[in-house]
Amino acid sequence: MRIYTRTGDTGETGLYGNTRLDKDSQRIKAIGDIDELNAFLGYAHSLISDTDIADQLNRMQSELFDLGADLAVLDAHCQSDSLRISKDLVLEQERMIDCLQQELPPITYFILPGGLTSASVLHLARTVCRRAERRVVSLKKSDAINPEILQYLNRMSDLLFVLARVVNHRAGAPEINWKSPIERDKR
Repeated sequence: MRIYTRTGDTGETGLYGNTRLDKDSQRIKAIGDIDELNAFLGYAHSLISDTDIADQLNRMQSELFDLGADLAVLDAHCQSDSLRISKDLVLEQERMIDCLQQELPPITYFILPGGLTSASVLHLARTVCRRAERRVVSLKKSDAINPEILQYLNRMSDLLFVLARVVNHRAGAPEINWKSPIERDKR
């Protein structure tokens, strides 16, 4: 397979069913945000030594490829038998969140993103995931999409938050809590 095709040199790209779209269309922007999210997950994976978290990130990366494929299916082709992101994947994310939260102290305050570099990258991935979710919301206003995509992205951002907390917790890195202006001024 060749890396370059020259077919996108005029500002268009191809999708499933030989459809061409402008590279600045809402659909292509959404696919681009998913690609950026996947790259951040790969970056986080390169920093993480915990096998269970690394395996989870690999799974999430593969699922994001599936999600991108679902986004590449236009209205006329948006049939449930060809879609890859399902309610089962959303439920699996919820199970993973519930399982991981068992090893964490309860949240009693807002947590500032940070800690270890790997946890910080997971927080960055979470924000990219939220942006991708907003982009898909915009796309949904004009085009048909797999309805499970929004739920999936919403849960993924929650899962990324929990994964960042777990990475810090396992390493003994303290969580930094948000302080109100009054608390910050007490010095």
